[in-house]
Amino acid sequence: MAATIATIAELGYHQASFARIAERAGLSSTRLISYHFDGKDELMGQAIATIWGDLAGFMGRRVSAQTTPGGALDTYIRSLVEYIRDHRAEMRAATEIFLNFRPEGGTPAQDAATDLSVLSHVERLLTWGQESGEFGAFNVRVTAMAVQRSLDGLPFLLEADPDADLDEYADELAKLFARATRA
Repeated sequence: MAATIATIAELGYHQASFARIAERAGLSSTRLISYHFDGKDELMGQAIATIWGDLAGFMGRRVSAQTTPGGALDTYIRSLVEYIRDHRAEMRAATEIFLNFRPEGGTPAQDAATDLSVLSHVERLLTWGQESGEFGAFNVRVTAMAVQRSLDGLPFLLEADPDADLDEYADELAKLFARATRA
């Protein structure tokens, strides 16, 4: 998986052939890849699952350690920006897969952009804040969408501006959403 992700990040989705992945992995033949994966669709699906699984574990540990909704929201924002900052190759590969992966017989990866279940973790956090009285009244769906999409766009920002100050980005987003959710 590491060779697959690195190859996609460096060469792009369309140039990430089994031959190039095998070469990067130091494999003598593409048959070792074919043995484990039925084709490029399955390999790409596993690559994105690996990246999202790593990201979910990274963030889950940090956010679940928080005892207040405000702390959890701040940590959610900062930890996602930190992951993106420290895992640029993975984020580049995820972006390439997101933009180009069209599995046979399946749905395009872009369907994830319209799947509202991706907002559920942020919506739960915001609801917790409202129910506890720490957060004020606001539309949870709208705010969750604003939080999540401001973070989803960061890999695209880095493509345009690789030297963007991500610590400042995290600080500004955390302050923005702290003000927006304040009781």
